Amino acid sequence: MSIVLFMILGALVGITTHCFVQGWQRGGWLVSIALGIFGAGLGAFFGLAVGLYGAGDPVELFASVGGAVLVLVAYHTAAQRRRWHERGEIR
Repeated sequence: MSIVLFMILGALVGITTHCFVQGWQRGGWLVSIALGIFGAGLGAFFGLAVGLYGAGDPVELFASVGGAVLVLVAYHTAAQRRRWHERGEIR
């Protein structure tokens, strides 16, 4: 799969995630898109490295979207916990 397709898929997942996360977000749209692109590449690379599929398999699309979603969920969870900590809600 081409790098351009990873970037498009990652950007779409980043934009979608940014729309669904409520409240103020540090970094805004650009961070969400960048993390989506990074996660898409990471998910596809991990699947290829482990040998779950070969290059160009359709499963690679699902792995890249899954990687992007995982990276974005981890980022937004960590950011939410940091906001709670800054407000004194978590000790």
